[in-house]
Amino acid sequence: MVSDTISPSEPPPERTKSISNEPAARFSTPLLVGITGLILVGAPLAGVWLAGQPLDAYLELPPRPAPGEPGGFSWTAFALLAAFVLAAVVPFVWRFLSTPPPAPVPATSPLAFPIWGWAALLWLAASWALAWTRFPWFESFQQHTFTPLWLGYIVCVNALTMRRAGGCSLTRMPVRFATLFPLSALFWWFFDYLNRFVANWRYTGIEDFAALEYTFFATLAFSTALPAVTSTAEWLGSFPRLNAAFARWHPLRVPRPKGAAALVLAFTTLSLAALGVFPEYVFPLVWVSPALVIICLQALGGRATVLAPLAGGDWRGIARFSAAALVCGFFWELWNYGSLARWEYSIPHVDGFRIFEMPLLGYAGYLPFGIECAAIAALVLDDCRKE
Repeated sequence: MVSDTISPSEPPPERTKSISNEPAARFSTPLLVGITGLILVGAPLAGVWLAGQPLDAYLELPPRPAPGEPGGFSWTAFALLAAFVLAAVVPFVWRFLSTPPPAPVPATSPLAFPIWGWAALLWLAASWALAWTRFPWFESFQQHTFTPLWLGYIVCVNALTMRRAGGCSLTRMPVRFATLFPLSALFWWFFDYLNRFVANWRYTGIEDFAALEYTFFATLAFSTALPAVTSTAEWLGSFPRLNAAFARWHPLRVPRPKGAAALVLAFTTLSLAALGVFPEYVFPLVWVSPALVIICLQALGGRATVLAPLAGGDWRGIARFSAAALVCGFFWELWNYGSLARWEYSIPHVDGFRIFEMPLLGYAGYLPFGIECAAIAALVLDDCRKE
């Protein structure tokens, strides 16, 4: 499971059973990814086709996000969604704040921040400066600052983990860590494809890119998302208080796991079919549907899921990855704000109180996105043991 694989800084949690307690043939990772892809691609297209709408706009390659209609703002929608988000988040915040710090361990000499970490920090600072300025000599590279920024961030966070825990994914399992990059690019292309149906964001400053050029540079940029969230989650796992707060909390068990998984999978598939027909109502599904599909298929195939530790009350993985995605989300939106090639949002009903380009409640989408990253990273980190 993810919690056993990417957090060397914390004591290993007790082994928990898969979400399914019944023996079943394991779905191989390629099969799992293939079925997930078929559902994510096919269900929205089927919904549009059944509604009698043309499919051409959704089959464009590459799937450039189209400009959306102005999102609009409704106090009623904002209040309802804010209440839902607070109900989900406040218990975690209260649990963390009310948990006393663990007893201090015997003092040890802190590890030095690695030299490659300092180099990455300088790289990150230089990339940020170049992203937000408009030097004439840098004009031909100005649209390509996203990937260098995030490569610097990824290495810096791994260096922070190295200093705190004595090891990090980048140095401990470099081959497995490297596989996160192509996997990240693949799964973010699915997000961009689903955004064709809801048009919640669009990219600006890259209108002159040809199709092949857009595909190449978008793939490079997309490849950094999963390593960034995974690295941040590992760093957060090096803080004893977070582990103490969520290692033993409320157990969450599903009485009939396979039946529940089948029901959720069917509901998610039907909801995806509604994505292109009622986008202003089901747009949040873009952020949660890949995780729901993967977790349900894992449960039906007899594989352990990222939710399996919850049966024993171990919420560390969920807390770490959700918080990690929110941290990365803050920096995504911050660095996007002053860049030439950037994205802009159009969120129905709650498009107000922007922090950088993102509406305030839009940041809540990063919380389930973190769980999604955990589920997708586990496909590689659990199955690629050999280096």
